[in-house]
Amino acid sequence: MTSGVTERDRAKADRQAAILHEAARLFAERGYSGVSLEDLGAAVGVSGPAVYRHFENKQALLGAILIGVSARLRAGGRAVVDEGGDPQDRLRAIIAFHVDFALSDADVIRVQDRDLASLREEDRHTVRRLQREYVELWIGILSDLLPTHGESELRVRAHACFGLINSTPYSSRGLRGAPADSTVRGILESMAFAALTS
Repeated sequence: MTSGVTERDRAKADRQAAILHEAARLFAERGYSGVSLEDLGAAVGVSGPAVYRHFENKQALLGAILIGVSARLRAGGRAVVDEGGDPQDRLRAIIAFHVDFALSDADVIRVQDRDLASLREEDRHTVRRLQREYVELWIGILSDLLPTHGESELRVRAHACFGLINSTPYSSRGLRGAPADSTVRGILESMAFAALTS
C-alpha cells in the first residue's frame, strides 16, 4: 500500500521548502521590500513567475515563513511540556529548544524583527496568537518553578529571556561553525536559566 505521495508531490514540497529557506535568507539580508520575486526565483533556479506556482504572492510567502516558525515553536514548546519532568528540567529543556531555534533560524528572527508589519493583517493575527500560546507554555513552567511570583512578573521574565536568546543573530555574527555554536549555546542556556530563576 502506498502513502499516496508521488515523486511530483515530493519535488513540489522540496521546491517550496527551498523557496522558504532562500526567502528567509534574502529577507534577512535585504529586508522584505528589497527582495523581488525575480530574486527569489533566481535563488532557487526558477523564473520569478514560477514562484507563483507555490505562493500567491510575496506577502503570502512572508506569511508562510513567520506563521510556520511560530507554529514550530509552539509545537516544540508543547512537546517539552508533554514530556513532563520536574520544573527545573522542563525549564532547561524549553530553554535548550529555544536556543536551538535561535542558532538554526537566525534569518527568521531577523525577518520577524524587521518585517512583521509587512504581513497581511490576518497572518499577523495568526502569528501573534501562536506566539501568545508559546509564551503561555513558558509561563506554565515558570509558575511551577516559582509559585510565589505573579503571572505578570513571569511574563516579563519570559519576554526578557526571548530578548536575550533572540539577540543571537546580532550578537554572535563573528562566531560561526560547530565549536562556536556550542560556545554560544552554553552561554545562552546558562544566562537564560540564571535570569529566569533569579
